Amino acid sequence: MEARGELSTKPVQSPRSTTKKISFEEDSTKVSSEALPNAVFFTLFFSVVYFLLSRWREKIRTSTPLHLVTSSEIVAIFALIASFIYLLGFFGIDFVKSLILRPSTDVWNSEDDEEENEVLLCKEDAPKVPCGQALDCSVPGAPVISFQKVFDEKPERVTTEEDEEIVKAVVAGTTPSYSLESKLGDCKRAAAIRREALERLTGKSLSGLPLDGFDYESILGQCCEMPIGYVQIPVGIAGPLLLNGREYSVPMATTEGCLVASTNRGCKAIHLSGGASSVLLKDGMTRAPVVRFSTAKRAADLKLYLEDPLNSETLAVVFNRSSRFARLQGIKCAIAGKNLYMRFTCSTGDAMGMNMVSKGVQNVLDFLQTDFPDMDVIGISGNFCSDKKPAAVNWIEGRGKSVVCEAIIKGDVVRKVLKTSVESLVELNILKNLTGSAMAGALGGFNAHASNIVAAIYIATGQDPAQNVESSHCITMMEAVNDGKDLHISVTMPSIEVGTVGGGTQLASQLACLNLLGVKGANRESPGANSRLLATIVAGAVLAGELSLMSALAAGQLVKSHMKYNRSSKDASNTAS
Repeated sequence: MEARGELSTKPVQSPRSTTKKISFEEDSTKVSSEALPNAVFFTLFFSVVYFLLSRWREKIRTSTPLHLVTSSEIVAIFALIASFIYLLGFFGIDFVKSLILRPSTDVWNSEDDEEENEVLLCKEDAPKVPCGQALDCSVPGAPVISFQKVFDEKPERVTTEEDEEIVKAVVAGTTPSYSLESKLGDCKRAAAIRREALERLTGKSLSGLPLDGFDYESILGQCCEMPIGYVQIPVGIAGPLLLNGREYSVPMATTEGCLVASTNRGCKAIHLSGGASSVLLKDGMTRAPVVRFSTAKRAADLKLYLEDPLNSETLAVVFNRSSRFARLQGIKCAIAGKNLYMRFTCSTGDAMGMNMVSKGVQNVLDFLQTDFPDMDVIGISGNFCSDKKPAAVNWIEGRGKSVVCEAIIKGDVVRKVLKTSVESLVELNILKNLTGSAMAGALGGFNAHASNIVAAIYIATGQDPAQNVESSHCITMMEAVNDGKDLHISVTMPSIEVGTVGGGTQLASQLACLNLLGVKGANRESPGANSRLLATIVAGAVLAGELSLMSALAAGQLVKSHMKYNRSSKDASNTAS
């Protein structure tokens, strides 16, 4: 402690060495040499204080004026002031100490030594292992690093001459940033160089964006191009969710306060009422190419051919060649003039299946060119699928997994846990989720906040967050049952698009969340079982979230809870520039 404080206030007065480092022996000598004067001043300070207090107490007893001081008292007063100033410096007030112990002028001129001492101290204070997305951040003996410190610390700069030359080439535009991984063969190094070049080009600091602690090899050619770091999102746990007789701890990655707590309260209400049950209604991913003919009649001819049951087996054989898991279920066609939209539906095992179904569709299109050579393929996706857009076809026909989940919440639980009544919930659901959504012209949005829960689980488990658009299509129904004593609540979600293999599910953090739910990877005994189970868990969590939020609205608790838990006093504009 003393050695570090001394380094920060008094530059070292020693000749420059080749290494320019302070040895352990020098630090020990410095500490021992300071021990004697420190002890002297401590003793002097308390002795003088005791002497003066004794003298002044004697004057009070003998009625002697206090302002009449003897020479010994004057000396004692000066000794008190001197020792007090020294002790101020000893306990860390550097500017006072610098006034008393002013260094020589030749030391102030050694700027290089000062800069190196600061660098050494920064390296000592820096965390040895950065907190990564999939690493254990508990380093034994390491200091706790606050969120603010992440912004305050300077990021590690490119150090080698070779890397510096590459950075300059990227900044100059002679080396494309996207080619760094292939040129260097080191994804982590490529990300660091790209990051440094970006900071120089933009003049903006990325110190708050973590770089270390992530496996950049795992995302190469799969998840993200031209990485410069990764974003940290906290993951909370809601549950246990009692669904179909099993308990699940549901991971939710979110930055919205109250969301996890609210969903957790819904899980509690469901658990106390005996749990929820869910049923998978349909499982099929879709892709809809658009083709064009010279006449509408030719488009109709292809439509009739595709929908003829006699051709279904042939088309299925062609389609299924694309994968051992892809199985064609059906083709639904729609005509717009000379244009034909063909909506293929197929099972995809435990994968979400967009790539799988696209390959199967391409096989069928190539096959159809033989009998329909005048067919012009405009695009393998014609938006009749429909992917990542709100669409009535998904709401009506379904896409991915179609699930319905229900529970009967006991009246006592409604009153004691949810702090409302069955009658209030039923009325609010009709006026808000049904009538209100209809007034707004909602498409699949007959719910309170299904997308909140879907998005949080999707991010935590490595799903495609953009597919939250159609995956959060949901209608929430509430009804008083058992002579009005209890509440029946259900959510119907026709297009939950999830997978447990491929994409972001392979990343370490997301894989851990899938493992928590018991749906990690592919199910070898029953292909597709893991992804179907994940879809039912999503629906169960949505049921819990709907139940809790609607109760908060009925009881008038929403604004109060968000003002308490979803407000930040931190000024983010001053954290980094």
